[in-house]
Amino acid sequence: MHIHILGICGTFMGGVAALAQAAGHRVTGCDQRVYPPMSEQLQALGIELLEGFDPAQLALRPDLWVVGNAISRGNPLLEAVLDARMPYTSGPQWLAEHVLAGRWTLAVAGTHGKTTTASMLAWILQQGARRPGFLIGGVAHDLGVSASLGEGPLFVVEADEYDTAFSDKRSKFVHYRPRTAILNNLEYDHADIFPDLAAIETQFHHLVRTMARSARLLVAADSPALERVLQRGCWSEVERLGSASGWSAHGEDQDFEVLFRGRRVGRVRWTMMGHHNRANALAAVAAAAHAGVDPSEACARLERFQGVRRRMQLRGSEGGVEVFDDFAHHPTAIETTIAGLRQACPQGRILAVFEPRSNTMKLGAMKARLPQALQQADLSFGYAAGLDWDLSQALAPLGARARAHVDLQALVDDVVAQARPGDHVLVMSNGSFEGIHQRLLDALRRRAGEAG
Repeated sequence: MHIHILGICGTFMGGVAALAQAAGHRVTGCDQRVYPPMSEQLQALGIELLEGFDPAQLALRPDLWVVGNAISRGNPLLEAVLDARMPYTSGPQWLAEHVLAGRWTLAVAGTHGKTTTASMLAWILQQGARRPGFLIGGVAHDLGVSASLGEGPLFVVEADEYDTAFSDKRSKFVHYRPRTAILNNLEYDHADIFPDLAAIETQFHHLVRTMARSARLLVAADSPALERVLQRGCWSEVERLGSASGWSAHGEDQDFEVLFRGRRVGRVRWTMMGHHNRANALAAVAAAAHAGVDPSEACARLERFQGVRRRMQLRGSEGGVEVFDDFAHHPTAIETTIAGLRQACPQGRILAVFEPRSNTMKLGAMKARLPQALQQADLSFGYAAGLDWDLSQALAPLGARARAHVDLQALVDDVVAQARPGDHVLVMSNGSFEGIHQRLLDALRRRAGEAG
């Protein structure tokens, strides 16, 4: 089958393309901005990429058009496909029908931690020679790629609550019908498509309704929103995460015991930072146990897990100043990421550098929560370019400890001027942040050279 993917350079759709290619299909695709690293990954697979959405692409006459959720009505190629009455589908539906059908799907859902938890779970299964397939919205250092068809019945998927496509406004995860599902947490997010938290809870309940009686839900015990989801009806097995009656973790974030119903079943000693990663690990161990992996062995495998790119990734050190990169963009993620770095590196100041880039943050829906999220940082620097709301005003409760810049170079200069040996610069954004990590390192190197 020849499939042509609209919006192929997104993380999810790029993963779908890789899976389709591995399954033996001919894959081509197009996007508005065809650029590295996704373009290089896809081209290395032999996938032909086209720039833009010219209706002339109809001449390719694929057997099926797969439409990414970034493609909206009014897109010239989409309109041409509809006018020509050509067969089309969404990425999640294609995945469900052509990859997940007949397999044991392990889905990882929640507002935070999906990528890391899914990567941990895939790593645990892979190290046991189960050769799982996976589709994850990031690249774990250990896995090397974001998507793999795998060879066995198991398939791990990052189960996103964002909408499916222009023609299907249900959350992506409704298509997956998992046998094992992790519900890590649930908060308000995606203000561009959800009016409130209740609307997201409805989508999570749609997911719960698709699961068989013999399926298993692993649900965070400390989430009122998830409790409301289950109260609307649940027909599957449920085990709690972070509860003495289910799965719990006792000890320090980098050295903790895993307990099931109060009985010690394993221990994890690793270099991962933060309480959130301990919670992610607990969920991964519990899901792997449902798939037949002994918890003690799962814990041992996690000790070799090296993390996910752009999740507290040390990008370099210059002049005694470390620069970290993290994907955090929701206030809760920002707060927990700073807390994790503070616990792992109690010496030295934390300089938080953040970009409110997600659709939710751009709309200003979370701006009132930023001061609390940044409270544990010694200094905070926000990038305000492109915002329709006043970032400086939002940060005012932090006083002189926070400032906003609309010019990126001015922001870099300010951070470098304030940084001193022993400091940790924590850069947080769900985008490239215009290469600020390397710009900071270069500027710190120049400063060290001038001082020397």
